[in-house]
Amino acid sequence: MLAPVAILEQLETRLAETLARLPLADHGGLQSVLLALPHAPTAAPELAGRQFQFRHPQRGDLHAGYGEAAAWSATGAERLADLAQALPGSHWHRVDPDGTGLDAFSLLGFAATETPPSAAAEPGAAAGSEHLPNALLWVPEIGIVARDHEAALVFSTKLPADPEDLLRHWRRRLRELIPVLYEPPAGPRPIARLRRAREEPEAADWERLVRGALAQIDAGNLDKVVLSRRLSVQGPRTFDVARLVDALGCLFPSCQTIKLRRNGRSFVAATPERLLGLTGGRLEVDAIAGTAGRGESLEDDAALRNGLLRCEKNLREHRFVIDAVRAALADCCEGFRVPSAPQVMQLSNAQHLWSPITARPRPGVRLLDLAARLHPTPATNGQPRAAAQTWLRQMEPFTRGWYTGAAGILHPNGDGELWVLLRCAEVSGAEAELFAGAGIVAGSDPAAEWGETEAKLAAMLSALRYA
Repeated sequence: MLAPVAILEQLETRLAETLARLPLADHGGLQSVLLALPHAPTAAPELAGRQFQFRHPQRGDLHAGYGEAAAWSATGAERLADLAQALPGSHWHRVDPDGTGLDAFSLLGFAATETPPSAAAEPGAAAGSEHLPNALLWVPEIGIVARDHEAALVFSTKLPADPEDLLRHWRRRLRELIPVLYEPPAGPRPIARLRRAREEPEAADWERLVRGALAQIDAGNLDKVVLSRRLSVQGPRTFDVARLVDALGCLFPSCQTIKLRRNGRSFVAATPERLLGLTGGRLEVDAIAGTAGRGESLEDDAALRNGLLRCEKNLREHRFVIDAVRAALADCCEGFRVPSAPQVMQLSNAQHLWSPITARPRPGVRLLDLAARLHPTPATNGQPRAAAQTWLRQMEPFTRGWYTGAAGILHPNGDGELWVLLRCAEVSGAEAELFAGAGIVAGSDPAAEWGETEAKLAAMLSALRYA
């Protein structure tokens, strides 16, 4: 294995050679340079400043970004359409001199709900608020991409650019990154004891909310609504976000682990639910709804699984999601394929009903168009969509922020993947705010739904104890 010094020297030489051949002053848009890494890193290290990471341990995929080559934010009902207009598209120029076959990328993410149009950011404005903006398109200055044991660094800049200034700046970034890129994981810390500081709603208020939702369902105003909880915890030490993400990857290897850091706060998630994936004209959507716990023995686990597959309440909740996906995409996609019965997705702390749906978008339909149609899903909001949103806006005691929003990776050719932001925490210092929810349908029991949220919160609580 090459030493970091040798890797750094090779990359600096290749970078200088490549930049010397590029017409950096000739046109606008973006320019990206991909340079092969000798082997794939298992995770992205923490560096100072803004950064993000998407890592799927089971699939071996990694996308990470540091700094900003370009960023756009938007808000309001047309937030995703506004970001679609900001995409460089054919004006995003890429060179891959090492023939990695990988591509440049941006982060696309957005909050659970739109903010009022009057609060919309100016078109094309860079994101820079104290918290995550309502919707964000973010091209990192330097990125890491790894897939199928191939890996590359991706350098990106706005054009025009001065070659000498750019090379000097990118060399400085390389010297920060490469020495720590292949460092072994840090050793374990003592398991921390967490203190519950505040929760919204509390148990009595939760019961009132659930019963209020059931009254709306009985009256025929709603078929389903998803209620959320927020739990604030305090640890005995500053949380190490890198260790937190590693712990989530170990505990939930089949989930997408996500980290976003801007302006001193980190948003972390380990989500099993993909909102959509679009590759080469093929659309994939995960319909996930209906939950059971895990048993302490193989027999108990199998009984819970079989009970989930036969549970009328959970099957009805799952059918709402499938029907909503088809209805949302009916006039822009064709060739739908839906399993005749759901499968069970097993995580270490829960089991979910899961139906993978595929379709083909019609010509001209973009990933952001599909995302706007699909989000929010009945699995995170309710059904009918507008009625559930209105009821939640009036009744839920806190603003969700990016919890139950979506985030993922978008490529210059329009392909990409977005994940629903579940099993989330906002982390700052020794404090963390955790989020979880439960779907309320006819027959829901407040105590059982509270227990479901406790099981979901346990996922992040377990990982935080090792951070």
